[in-house]
Parts: sequence; structure tokens; C-alpha cells
Amino acid sequence: MAFQRRKPAAIGVKAPLPGFIEPALASLVEKVPSGSRWIHEIKFDGYRVQVHLANEAVRVFTRRGNDWTSRFRKIADDAWHIKAGSAIIDGEVVVPATNGATDFSVLQKELKGTSTKIVLIAFDLLYLNGRDIRKLPLFERKAELTKIIAGTDVQFSESFEIEGREMFAHACELGLEGVVSKVRDSVYASGRGHNWVKTTCAQRETLTIAGYALDKGKWDGIYVGRQKGDDLMYAGKVDHGFDKASVADLLKRLRPLVRKTQPYAKRIAHKGIWVEPKLLAEIEYRAKSAEGKVRHPFFRGLREDL
Repeated sequence: MAFQRRKPAAIGVKAPLPGFIEPALASLVEKVPSGSRWIHEIKFDGYRVQVHLANEAVRVFTRRGNDWTSRFRKIADDAWHIKAGSAIIDGEVVVPATNGATDFSVLQKELKGTSTKIVLIAFDLLYLNGRDIRKLPLFERKAELTKIIAGTDVQFSESFEIEGREMFAHACELGLEGVVSKVRDSVYASGRGHNWVKTTCAQRETLTIAGYALDKGKWDGIYVGRQKGDDLMYAGKVDHGFDKASVADLLKRLRPLVRKTQPYAKRIAHKGIWVEPKLLAEIEYRAKSAEGKVRHPFFRGLREDL
């Protein structure tokens, strides 16, 4: 009797290709969840997108459902090679760095040009070949996703089935944005829920105060820099973490240090009251840009012990 090749079992529910689907959103938590029911992925710093492929045509939608296909032309071209008659993919458009980190500010600059460095990192599959698969367990959806993007320039967001705290520690050591944890057998649910949670890394660094800002006479934060040899390089503006007492103390210390010119090796466009780079501040932040600017910085206090 001749061998008969079985057709792969149909997955999901037969359905026409839907329009834009409201994306699933991760809830922010302080601690990475633990246990075997969770898988963990790297949190990327880019534009969330939803890619629709049908009849050899590709459309790329933003998180809010705006059609950005023309703006993300490279992503659409890459997705055209996906091995599926029809598909809806959830992912993130990023500019990857050599250490695996991603940088939103670099992405924005890329989009002003020809956007040759941007890539799609795919992490979920909602629809495949005429079937809605949102009710399938997450690990099955991701297994199907790996098959259809293999051999293309679309990258896959790997899942790690390790202890959450270990994953988070590694991510933060590498300077990554954080971790997204997902219930491994969860369905795809639009909106913000608790099957997907995110934990962001907080990093600390001692930076030099280069100046401060006033907005209509009121305190508006400090400018900080990072020493690179003999040069002080701009590292961002810190707006948060101040109270009346810390502002009064800072002004008392900074006013005698005021100078006319910026202490930075490369002039920046911001207006400020510049000071001699004598004081050091402890700054907590979530991530760094490719240029070394701190993101979501928070003033923790002066370092007088260094």
C-alpha cells in the first residue's frame, strides 16, 4: 500500500482576514513573575506594529491602527517574503545595536532617512492562512511563527523558559530595556491584561552636573554629563526626583559655580545656566540611548564621597 502523506491538521478557526486587531498590551509590574507557566522575552525599545499579509500585499499598522506601510517600506518588503498565503503578525520595529539593545531615538532618526537599518522583530502570530489562531496557546502560535519567517529578514523574538529573576538580571546587566513575561499557554487577548507583564530595568550612574534649568524662574532640572577622557559629554537632562529641600541645596551649591559657557566638549542646543563641572549626582535611569543619553532619569542625590 502506497504511503499517503497526511495534510497538517488545521489550526485555529476558519475566518476571513480581519481588519486591524487591537493589540495585547503588557501591564507594568515591579518584579518579574516566576514559575514554569511563564516564558520571558526581551523588551524592545521601538514602534509596536501589526503586519497584515494577504494576496501578496503587505500592510503595516501602528499600535493605534494607523497605516504606516509607506513609512515602513523596508518592513513591508521584508514581510513580503514570509511563507504564508495570509497572516497577521504582532511585533516591534527597531534599530538593533551590537549588544542586542534597541534605541528609540536612533529609530526616529532612521525614519527621517531611507530606514535601511530598521528590522521587524516578530513575537506573535494572530492569523494564518485563512484561520484565526488567537485562541491557540501562545507557545503554539510562536511555533507557527518561527516556521513562516524562517529564511527571511524578519527576526524572531526568542522566549526563554528560565527563572524570571535570572532573565531580568541578565537583561539589565546588558543594558537592555527590560523583560516582557507571558503566560506560555495564554490566548491572545486585546487590550491590557495580566497574561503579559513587563518589568523595566533601573540603572544607576554617577554623572557630572553641567548646569541647571529654570522655567519662568522655577526649577526645571539639571543637565548632566559623562566624563570621557578630558572631555565632558552630554548625558541628558534630569527633570524628576527633586523636592524643595534638594532644590534649595543644589541652588546653594551651584550658584557659586556659574560660568558663561557650556562645559561640554560638544555644544548642545538647550538653554541653561551652566556651571563648573565640580558636583557629582547619582542618577537612576531605565536605559541609555546610543549617544549615551539617560532615559527616564531620576535624581537620587549628590555624591560627596567621590
